[in-house]
Amino acid sequence: MLFAGLIGAMLTMPGAFAQEVAAPVEANRTSDEIQQFCTNIADAARDQRYVLQKQELADIQAGVNERIGVLEKRRAEYEDWLKRRDDFLKQAELGLVDIYKTMKADAAAGQLELVNPEIAAAIVMKLPPRQSSLILSEMAADKAAMLTNIISSASDPNTSKEPS
Repeated sequence: MLFAGLIGAMLTMPGAFAQEVAAPVEANRTSDEIQQFCTNIADAARDQRYVLQKQELADIQAGVNERIGVLEKRRAEYEDWLKRRDDFLKQAELGLVDIYKTMKADAAAGQLELVNPEIAAAIVMKLPPRQSSLILSEMAADKAAMLTNIISSASDPNTSKEPS
């Protein structure tokens, strides 16, 4: 009778017994489904990695192109500076240098204070150093300082319009 009661009790609890038996079968099926899922998305995942790598390369290429643009801009600035410097030196060679060589320092200083500062600086730069120093000493301090700055920047190859 006890045996019959035990069997009856077990029959009333079919869910607990069924779970113990069904668990390994369901675990196997879940593992197979996971494997199937991973196999199915492998190509898509690889394609996504390629897309991401391609995007990274495109970003790097854009950065390189930007740097090339900056370098080209700097090269153009340097060429412009070189052309301005050459033009600046040519202005002084128009015969004005010979005229100012024969003038007295105080007269030359008075005249050069009235001339375009770039032209005045070019003339002073072309004169012998002794005469240039006499002329600059006869000029007003602010004008002489301006000419000195122009002369020093004209001879400085590192001069750029835009510091960076």
